[in-house]
Order: sequence, then C-alpha cells, then structure tokens
Amino acid sequence: MPTGYNLLTVDALGPETMAAALARCFGVEVGDVDVADADADVELRNWAAPVLCTYEGVSGDLARSLDLYAQDQVADQPPESEVAARLARAAGTTVLFPAEEAYPSAFWAATPQGLVTRVRLELSDDEPPLYTVGSAEAPVPQLPRAVVERFAEIVREQRPPSPVAEAFRASAAPLWPDEGPHPSLEGYLTVWERVVLQLESGWAPSGWYPADLYRERLQARDELARIGAQLPPEVHRLIDDAVAGLDVRFVRATEEDPAGRLVEELTGGRSPDRGGLGRWWYRRPDPVPWEGA
Repeated sequence: MPTGYNLLTVDALGPETMAAALARCFGVEVGDVDVADADADVELRNWAAPVLCTYEGVSGDLARSLDLYAQDQVADQPPESEVAARLARAAGTTVLFPAEEAYPSAFWAATPQGLVTRVRLELSDDEPPLYTVGSAEAPVPQLPRAVVERFAEIVREQRPPSPVAEAFRASAAPLWPDEGPHPSLEGYLTVWERVVLQLESGWAPSGWYPADLYRERLQARDELARIGAQLPPEVHRLIDDAVAGLDVRFVRATEEDPAGRLVEELTGGRSPDRGGLGRWWYRRPDPVPWEGA
C-alpha cells in the first residue's frame, strides 16, 4: 500500500522546487514525482508516478499544505518525521508534521538547519482558516513570533508501554473474580512503571519532565505502599513483586539525595514530615529533567 504523509511548509514552494526536493527525499528521479495544486485538473495528473504530491496554499505563519504518497515501487519510504527533516534540508524551509499525541495543536517542526522541535499549531475559525504557530519548545528562525516554552500537557499525554502493570493485572484478576484488582492500584502501578521507563530512556521522547508530574509519580508510589498493605495476602505478594522490580530499576537510574534537596524543590520548601515519606523521595534524577525548562 502507498505510504501517506501530511506536511506543512513555511515557504510558498513552487511545483518545480517541490518536485526536486521530494525526489531527493525519496531517492527517485525528478520525473518520478508528480506535483499538482489541489484545484488542478485530475485528468492531467500522472497517477502512476512513484511519488504523488497534492498541495494547496494556506494563510498565516505557513504557506503550503502537502499531501504526499509514496507508491509501493519507492524503495525508501521513511517515517513522516524523516521525510519532513529531509524536505526541510532539501527545500530550505521549515516543515511541520503532526505529532502522535491526541491534541489537535500538537505538531513538530523540522528546520533546514537540522533542528526538530515541538510546536503548537492553531487554526482560526475563519474560512479559509489562518494557521498560527503560537509557541515552540525551541527557537525556530522562520517562526520568530512563536513563544519559546515547554509543553507540559504533551508529557502528560505520553503513554509508554507498561508490561509490568499488565502482567500484574492478568495475574491478579483470578484472585479478584467479582470486580478485578483495585482500579486505583492498577493506575498507580502503571504511572510508577511509566516514570521509571521514562527515567531510563533519558525522558524520551520529549527530553524533559515537569516537576509537578514527577511529584505526582512519587505520590503514586506512596499510594502503592499504602494500598498494598490493605490487600488480600495473595494480591499483596503480587503487587510487592511487581513494585520491587520497578524500585530496583528506579534506584539504578537515580542518585542518593540524603539531604532531601529534591523534596524541598518539589514541595517549595514546605517539606512534610520526613518520617512520612518513602525512600524514593530521597533519590534524585541526574540531571533533574525540569531544570532549564
């Protein structure tokens, strides 16, 4: 099946420029790329071309919307992010492509200089709509009006896999036949596993982590300890085994913080009773993922 790509460009690229740049992107000859305006006569299109590009003009911070298809005969069919980066370099313009998160405004921008950063793209209610890039996680030279800021809501939206929590759910379900394992327990285990995985990955894919979200994950670990003690013995053993493995990984990925500097940072200096905090509060990521955010 053909592979589709949806891209947006800052510059109003002409058909010849797009054809040459796309040929470089996909490793084909320029004659193998069919480029046409969305309003062009469909009878004049070369629908058998290995690479098809239908474009239309847009207004605002962006100038072109590209609907691309690489046919089966194109040997090199990279992911959308790579095509955007290649097109940015080949055409000398900043290229936007949609992010995987559910937020409609979540996009990535690839610049000719090789930067790839998150941006927020908003469409007005006008007809046709106005495309506005209001903010970016790093400065984008061709989008000078975009405010540089971190996108905490995107990090919250990320859902890395949680095989440990899934295995616990499958093992505990027969021990709780009427209603299944405690739903809050599963949720706390899932988010604890996710923060451990993101810690191990260097906070991929965003490369940072909000302080308030990290605090919530430590609080989830507190809840695992609290709820676990109230469970039937069989389920308690299962949750203890699942959490123990994650705790080992958490320790390996953090440093000791016996002075409680992290606690003070996360609580604004209003540290609760030290005796009421679990040991996970006294370990610190290095580097701290929200510094410089």
